[in-house]
Amino acid sequence: MNGATAPVRSPSRPADDRFAQALRGFGPIGILAILVILAATLAGSAFGGVLVLVWASRSRTPWREIGYLRPKSWIGCLAAGIVFGVAFKFLMKAIVMPLFGADPINHAYHYLAGNPAALPGILFAFITSAGFGEETVFRGYMFERLGKLFGSGVIAKTSTVLLTAGLFALAHYSVQGPAGSEQAMITGTVFGAIFAVTGRLWMLMCAHSAFDLAALAIIYWDLESAVAHLVFK
Repeated sequence: MNGATAPVRSPSRPADDRFAQALRGFGPIGILAILVILAATLAGSAFGGVLVLVWASRSRTPWREIGYLRPKSWIGCLAAGIVFGVAFKFLMKAIVMPLFGADPINHAYHYLAGNPAALPGILFAFITSAGFGEETVFRGYMFERLGKLFGSGVIAKTSTVLLTAGLFALAHYSVQGPAGSEQAMITGTVFGAIFAVTGRLWMLMCAHSAFDLAALAIIYWDLESAVAHLVFK
């Protein structure tokens, strides 16, 4: 023994750490995770949002990085989301979409008019798949992923807003056609811009659900033509 201290060897990285790193990266595993999550979401399932939460847990990504930040006031967040979502829907239906020459009737969902039997299923879908699933994927998850690729500058965030809005529009094309995609592109851009500034998801979840529930009310009570012609006769 000469008193020399033996070098300390760093422990090998556990397999779980390597897997978490792979999920956070953009190698085969990271890209596969993105494709699976997007495929589940584009299929119109809330499962995409669930997969994002699983991804965040397994990749050891803090939930705040996907927008899950506790609001200062849950009541204030809920109220702001409802007011904004409902007002935004009426703005889109009465002014914006008529300017695009959209058909006042949303034929994909017109079967809901005066159809109480269809309400439970569509209410569940709007709240889970839209409010939770789509916001978690298209705003929270995709902003985190694209932010890692592009950075956090103004041009990078603008590109992220437009790319995610494009994906959001694509998700609506198969069911609602061109008009639905146009509306989704606009709403996706607005929601994406808000998220780019705030980094918070809960208000947008509330707003998205309120937007869709306002649309449902307009359709259910057969008010689409009346609302669409409030400004432009």
